[in-house]
Amino acid sequence: QVQLVESGGGLVQAGGSLRLSCAASGRIFSISAMGWYRQAPGKQRELVASVISDSTTTYADSAKGRFTISRDNAKNTVYLQMSSLKPEDTAVYYCNVNQWGVAYWGRGTQVTVSS
Repeated sequence: QVQLVESGGGLVQAGGSLRLSCAASGRIFSISAMGWYRQAPGKQRELVASVISDSTTTYADSAKGRFTISRDNAKNTVYLQMSSLKPEDTAVYYCNVNQWGVAYWGRGTQVTVSS
C-alpha cells in the first residue's frame, strides 16, 4: 500500500516562492509517474507537473517557466519548486503516484497566494 504525505504549503505573497514535498511510503518503482495536481475552489482538479523515472517531465502551460518538478528515487520523494507565484495559483495541491495503473493520492496541502 502506498501512502503519500505532502508538506510545504502555506501563505505567500504574489511573486514569492514555495517548495512542496511529497514523501511516499511503500514500494515505489522508479518507472512510476509521480506528480502534482491542484484544485481551486469551484474548479476541477488539474495536472500541474509530473515526472517519470528517466526524469521526463510534463508541465501544465500555466506552470511552464515558473515551476520545477523533481524526484529523489532513493527517498521516494517528489518536489515541486514554485516561483513567481500568482494569486491564480491558489489551490489545494495534491501529490499523485501512478503505479501499475493504480492512482494514489495524498490529502493535499493548501497554497494561498495573496495579491
